[in-house]
Amino acid sequence: MSQAEFNSGAVLPSWPLSFGNYAEAFGKFPLFHYLKNSLVMSALVTVALLVTSSLAAFAFTFIPFRGRGILFGIVLSTLMIPWEATIIVNFQTIRDLGWLNTFQGLSVPSFAMAFGIFLLRQAFRTLPTELHEAMQIDGASRFRFFISMVLPLSRPMLATLAVYSFITTWNKYLWPLLVASGEEVRTVQIGLKAMQGVATTAWPLVMAATVMVMAATTVVLVLGQRQLKAGLAAGAVKG
Repeated sequence: MSQAEFNSGAVLPSWPLSFGNYAEAFGKFPLFHYLKNSLVMSALVTVALLVTSSLAAFAFTFIPFRGRGILFGIVLSTLMIPWEATIIVNFQTIRDLGWLNTFQGLSVPSFAMAFGIFLLRQAFRTLPTELHEAMQIDGASRFRFFISMVLPLSRPMLATLAVYSFITTWNKYLWPLLVASGEEVRTVQIGLKAMQGVATTAWPLVMAATVMVMAATTVVLVLGQRQLKAGLAAGAVKG
């Protein structure tokens, strides 16, 4: 859709279709750079979240220790604290560490999440205890049981958590806006807002860039759809 069509109030683009707005959006703005930054941040958070959540969930499920239930209750209680209530403290910590305008500052505060621990713990609890007992009899360590049995059998729930955390991180706006004021690590969500400020009247370019941003999350959702459905179905049946 051209700027003239947009100004005239047209709802649909005229025929033949033109994809010049996409090329122009990439030419005028560093969209590839913004997309790369968002991809790096989302990938770091997703991988770290899977590691920390699965290890914590395994400890809460298979390792008996005093106060395990109380500690898990404390972890769950953090779900009731709005993320916005901790944003000032997190920002001060990142600033004091000198991590402003870095990928560490963007991603490290999201490396652990109570929801992920809860989700995987519920999945781990559905595994037969006989599996753990059999591997203990065979002399296998807890870490080997975790790697060779728990993770493969919980793959649908791990995929569910991965898709959820990737899309949630990709769409973050407020936290990157606070800690990434520089162009080097600016994410695509902040880049879209900057495009609206610079090219106020060029809405066709902004819409073309928005479609490209949505395409990334759509690809992740389509690729993980099968595992996501399996994970949600497993959670619905097993509770």
